[in-house]
Amino acid sequence: MDLNAKIPDGPIEGKWDRHRFEMKLVNPANKRKYNIIVVGTGLAGASAAASLAELGYNVDCFCFQDSPRRAHSIAAQGGINAAKNYQNDGDSIYRLFYDTVKGGDFRAREANVYRLAQISVNIIDQCVAQGVPFAREYGGMLSNRSFGGAQVSRTFYARGQTGQQLLLGAYQALERQIGAGKVKMYPRHEMLDLVVIDGVARGIITRNLVTGETRGWVGDAVVLATGGYGNVFYLSTNAKGSNVTATFRAYKRGAGFGNPCFTQIHPTCIPVSGDYQSKLTLMSESLRNDGRVWVPKQKGDARRPEQIPEDERDYYLERRYPSFGNLVPRDVASRAAKAVCDEGRGVGPSKMAVYLDFADAVRRLGQNVVADRYGNLFEMYERITGEDPYKTPMRIFPAVHYTMGGLWVDYNLMSTIPGLHVLGEANFSDHGANRLGASALMQGLADGYFIIPYTIGNYLAQAKLPKITVEHPEVQRCLAGVRAQTTRLLGIKGRTTVDEFHRELGLVMWDYCGMGRTAEGLKIALQKIPEIRARFWSDVAVPGANEELNPWLEKAGRVADFLEFGELMCLDALQRNESCGGHFREEFQTPDGEALRDDANYSHAAVWEYTGEGSAPRLHKEPLEFKNVKLATRSYA
Repeated sequence: MDLNAKIPDGPIEGKWDRHRFEMKLVNPANKRKYNIIVVGTGLAGASAAASLAELGYNVDCFCFQDSPRRAHSIAAQGGINAAKNYQNDGDSIYRLFYDTVKGGDFRAREANVYRLAQISVNIIDQCVAQGVPFAREYGGMLSNRSFGGAQVSRTFYARGQTGQQLLLGAYQALERQIGAGKVKMYPRHEMLDLVVIDGVARGIITRNLVTGETRGWVGDAVVLATGGYGNVFYLSTNAKGSNVTATFRAYKRGAGFGNPCFTQIHPTCIPVSGDYQSKLTLMSESLRNDGRVWVPKQKGDARRPEQIPEDERDYYLERRYPSFGNLVPRDVASRAAKAVCDEGRGVGPSKMAVYLDFADAVRRLGQNVVADRYGNLFEMYERITGEDPYKTPMRIFPAVHYTMGGLWVDYNLMSTIPGLHVLGEANFSDHGANRLGASALMQGLADGYFIIPYTIGNYLAQAKLPKITVEHPEVQRCLAGVRAQTTRLLGIKGRTTVDEFHRELGLVMWDYCGMGRTAEGLKIALQKIPEIRARFWSDVAVPGANEELNPWLEKAGRVADFLEFGELMCLDALQRNESCGGHFREEFQTPDGEALRDDANYSHAAVWEYTGEGSAPRLHKEPLEFKNVKLATRSYA
């Protein structure tokens, strides 16, 4: 497996500009001759499809939702980072670059992260021009707020609806190209396989989720922008439809999977309320700007929060991390919350929660100002819990949120399969072992608007691609394979629902590959997951038929992939004998309970190669070099 990252030479500040000049171009008349397949219509996919069509390429765009607007990017709340330095508080491109590398615990590729920081300033201008209604100061300037892992205010936001507003901007750009005839949009189509011909990605296989029709599609390049795999844990903040299928099936066709064990636990989630809850709801990290996190000092204190005097409260993040306080990065805040709950100081009915308290902010700013900043989030919390957060502190606890791992890509965002480009959360490239808040939207739009339009042209200008049709033998072979799996799932006629298997897998993943991991626990998981998978393939109940709308069949295919992918995650976590970011191996921690990295042996991206059914995947390593930031123990004290 070739892991040449193709990082340009020279100073980091000039790599991207020089690389853009040196890339091969496709002239405007020739762009009309190419057909590009884009899978996914979130921020990365919609922006990529719109930008490529604007350049003149013909684009076939697919999503499994009923509309591109339903993509999970719409759920992002708090904001998008950019190094504009509007607050004149010391921000810069370099500081955003440094904060991101440090926040990822020095497990990201420097060149990609620096490019992301450079492009961030253009993203805001692009979105303002599209009409995205960012919050503004009284004088009309765009407003900023702080997010975890930074000591400057660089996060642009639209109340608690930033993802929705950014996606509407990208959606409008996409719809314009659909109207112009340059994008053909295929909603309610799920990608179920990647077509690789002569070692090159040339198409996909989809199932129409309304009619059940499976068919092949061919093109000159494939772009995957299909999001992350947090739902392997069953309970997560992801939409229920979010899945690993597109990237995992590309992995099974030869795409390397990078750092699958790097998953993010978000500290600000409404706690689990019952054994049969289907998903979790996130409260934006932006709330930690004005909300203060605390638990009682006394174990087992059952008093209501307003009955606990100030001197009997432990504002543990402010105590442990005075420089950053409540705005430490997500992995640090999550582990700290788990630690105080494990000590017996958790709150609420389950005792697995901490308080996020706005009493000081209401006194200092007034309820109207707090409502202007966070009103829709407060309303969401009250609707779910029945409690008014203006009067009673929110209860929060960490939950699975984002995934930093994904398909390995080089500097041009191309996977180990030529022609297969991977954008946004579906790739592994920018966040290392932990993503800073407000950086997911930044990466998705950077990849779609500003990177892939250049790099895919560079690929096409040099590729020698024979014309193919859907009648090609490899397309037909992939199509037959997809149909055979569908027939197999429908033919099992078992007694156990898909959700029961998914919930069982999720509990194993959370217990053994969640916030805390040990070698012993991971080995237990690696025994349990194949057992669950064997029972799934002998006893899963998938009612209905293929030639109809069949959500049980959809879920069965996705859970079948999770049952294989979960094993890959545990293998990756087991081989990484260090703690870094969201990967916390309990055997490797400092006396203070912080992550203990092993830079001598693990300064690399772990990239896994599929070797066939029943065979162990092969591990490859891309060394990570740090020439512009100094490797150091991460400290937020």
